[in-house]
Amino acid sequence: MSHKAFDGRIDLAEPSPHAAATDVESGLVERVAFASAIGNAIEYYDFTLYATATALVFNKIFFPSSDPLVGSLAAFATFFVGYCARPIGGMLFGHFGDRVGRKAMLLITIMMMGLGTVLIGLMPSYDQVGVLAPIGLLILRIVQGIGLGGEYGGGMVMTVEHAPPEKRGYYSALVHIGVPAGFLIPIVLLSVMAAAMPEDVFLAWGWRLPFLFSIVLVGLGVFIRRRISETPAFAKMLKEEKPARLPLVEAVTGHWRDILLGIGAKIAESGLFNVYAVVAITYCMTRLGLPKQTILNGVLLGCALECITLPMFGALSDRIGRKAVYAIGMAFQAALALVFFPMLDSGNTGLIWLAIALGLAIGHGSVYGAQGAFFSELFPARIRYSGLSLVQQLGPILGGGLSPLIATAILAAYGTTTFVTVYMVGMALLSAVSALALQPRHA
Repeated sequence: MSHKAFDGRIDLAEPSPHAAATDVESGLVERVAFASAIGNAIEYYDFTLYATATALVFNKIFFPSSDPLVGSLAAFATFFVGYCARPIGGMLFGHFGDRVGRKAMLLITIMMMGLGTVLIGLMPSYDQVGVLAPIGLLILRIVQGIGLGGEYGGGMVMTVEHAPPEKRGYYSALVHIGVPAGFLIPIVLLSVMAAAMPEDVFLAWGWRLPFLFSIVLVGLGVFIRRRISETPAFAKMLKEEKPARLPLVEAVTGHWRDILLGIGAKIAESGLFNVYAVVAITYCMTRLGLPKQTILNGVLLGCALECITLPMFGALSDRIGRKAVYAIGMAFQAALALVFFPMLDSGNTGLIWLAIALGLAIGHGSVYGAQGAFFSELFPARIRYSGLSLVQQLGPILGGGLSPLIATAILAAYGTTTFVTVYMVGMALLSAVSALALQPRHA
């Protein structure tokens, strides 16, 4: 294990330069990154489909209320529960991923997320079964959260441990394209369904079709992941030492400072993403009375642009350092927060789309482009799956899991966006300071 000062180019698996070049020439790293990105897209398709349907459907058919904002608040509460289940998945799959391998765990996680989504598509409404409907949603959200909690760490570790050090930021950012892509696909499907059907038909059964379609994505994901080999770093670790008996305990006791700072750095990345892509939908529809297609098109544009900017920011982190890209991205989002809601309040379609595009493609894209390699370099290979999963799944509870709930509650209580803006700025500054204090240094 190396303890030299971090220069942004540590070789996690310590392969020879010749081996790294061979991997790139043979397309191995590209195939691994593509497979991880596809898996990430499938996972976030399932997870995001619920978030989008919450703003469009669930507040009406599972959580009926005379006030649509209150219905949205109840629906976002189950959204938050899904986030709370993610650390359980991170700890469970991280443990076995560090002990028996990354590949097997990723096959299980993709099936948990996908099948949970199919079952949501089959759930009866509140009018049909009463309180059993939201209870059923709650249980399925927990299953999905556990699956997603184990998914990210394994997929990212697979890619980072295959990638050459000088391009680790770029390849890890390719994996992250799965997030905006996975967010974009269900929005497209729900938008088409909503536009092609009368609202009563859409609410009755049309919204279910994208959920049921998840079974196709599960089959695709399993097929792809069965063709991916185990990482060189994990194989090397097995030859040279025994796997950690309790990887989670070793991560917590030996790297607690990195875990806490990583969680702090993660809060705004996930929290602000859900403000741009989830809260904005609810706000524009329930408070501004705008057509749902107007705001959905803005989110679609932002997600499509982020698919382009993510690898650009990942490559930039290879050149100037992860920390610099991350901190600048957070500073940009703090500034954007001051004008985000005024741009939405303008009611001008162009300004609304610009606000969301700036938030997703530039603000979130910059920090998420650098994040995969940045956080992976905090931990040695023997506990990397567990350590990375802890950071990536505890951080979103305080960030992405709470931000729709908190922002919607503030709007319901005060009827103004001022305190939501303060909340956004606070998250961005907290994560910027946390990122600057991190010192990735482990080979």
